[in-house]
Amino acid sequence: MNKQQSNQVRIELKQQFPLTIKRIGINGEGVGFFKRKIVFVPGALPGEEVVVEVTKVHPKFTEARVKKIRKASPQRTKAPCPVYEQCGGCQLQHLEYQGQLDAKRDILIQSLERHTKLNLDELDIRPTIGMDNPWHYRNKSQFQVGTQDGKAIAGLYSMNSNKLIDIDECIVQHPLTNKVTTEIIRIINDFKIPVYDEKQKRQIIKTIVTRVGFETGQVQVVLVTTEKKVPQKDLLVQEISKRLPEVVSIVQNINPKKTSLIFGDQTINLQGKDSIKERLDEFTYELSARAFFQLNPIQTSKLYGEAKKAAALTGNEKVVDAYCGVGTIGLWLADGAKEIRGMDVIKEGIDDAKKNAKASRVNHADYYVGSAEDLMPQWKQEGWRPDVVVVDPPRVGCDRKFLDTIKEVKPKRFVYVSCNPSTLAKDIDYLKRDYRVEYLQPVDMFPQTAHIETVTLLTLIQQDFREIVTDKK
Repeated sequence: MNKQQSNQVRIELKQQFPLTIKRIGINGEGVGFFKRKIVFVPGALPGEEVVVEVTKVHPKFTEARVKKIRKASPQRTKAPCPVYEQCGGCQLQHLEYQGQLDAKRDILIQSLERHTKLNLDELDIRPTIGMDNPWHYRNKSQFQVGTQDGKAIAGLYSMNSNKLIDIDECIVQHPLTNKVTTEIIRIINDFKIPVYDEKQKRQIIKTIVTRVGFETGQVQVVLVTTEKKVPQKDLLVQEISKRLPEVVSIVQNINPKKTSLIFGDQTINLQGKDSIKERLDEFTYELSARAFFQLNPIQTSKLYGEAKKAAALTGNEKVVDAYCGVGTIGLWLADGAKEIRGMDVIKEGIDDAKKNAKASRVNHADYYVGSAEDLMPQWKQEGWRPDVVVVDPPRVGCDRKFLDTIKEVKPKRFVYVSCNPSTLAKDIDYLKRDYRVEYLQPVDMFPQTAHIETVTLLTLIQQDFREIVTDKK
């Protein structure tokens, strides 16, 4: 055995040891170090002294669970949800809300440390903007359907398992989404409508998706099924309409694939409208089943307000709303822009965006089906170049081709609204030679969870700006 091997610390499964928790990790777990090895402990909080038991050993890190809390954090509180530890949908209910806001800013900092070469001491990373009431804020639930003791249930799968947790009331969901989902399960059980084919061992109804308009009170239900034919489907639709008059749209989506993606490609209207309406401030939005819309309408106003501040529009700018969905951010910026162009690859979202622009009397916004990386270079060739680009990508971040397009088209301001600090960090690091990070503003869109949204303002580095001016001349 050489000297290096003798100095290595071997950690065994079920080994117990004391640990001081240093910070909250990106998934909401406590982070500590044992003999210089990183240890992740769900449920532990910064500053706590705990005794842990090892549950998994990986080459580069260890997972453990709390056996005993020797010194508790003053910010530790009792989680009010009865299935909090089983469900895994929330990770921070046991941390007082101000502590959550502080932890989320730190999660952003950790991502920047890990994925960028930026000097963090020189970055303006602002305090997290929180909620006055951090409960009952989600406008959409996606509850998986299963069976338990011969009856249908709906809920979420326990973290890292295939056990479905029956959830009657989720306290981060709008009460109407809970009411509607619970009543649909009651209808299914009342009429013994099968959700699972015992003979062929396959799912029939996979997911119940419920979305509510906070301001309008309208509800849409999407039944996600493995095939078009569903036993007693007409009866189910009839009873939903009878018992739940607030449901104005009942839709079926067909997704035969075994995948983590909720929706398939085919959507069928079963009863009522194709979409529901929602209002944010003076704007009205049409929301069809597959259209993206922020899950926390109360914080969305704050988030888009921060995006508008970052865009700093004067009335003369041409703006691109990339990954535009139903046009929410672009419409929010419209009164300060000379022209808005938005694009998305989902046609239904673009159809909704056009309706939303018309309803809001925004006549200088145009929407296109397609990707920004295809459309923006084409517009540049035609002589149209945006002054500001705003993007709100999915969790995987911006496509590399899109970032290359930003480098090519060179908008003066790039406003990046991110729901994933890791991909945000990687993307802004990729742009660092062309764009300066002016500031990062975290916004808490998902209280009680470890998720954090961030509005980042990037400005074109002056050397490149001079090239554009020269090119225009």
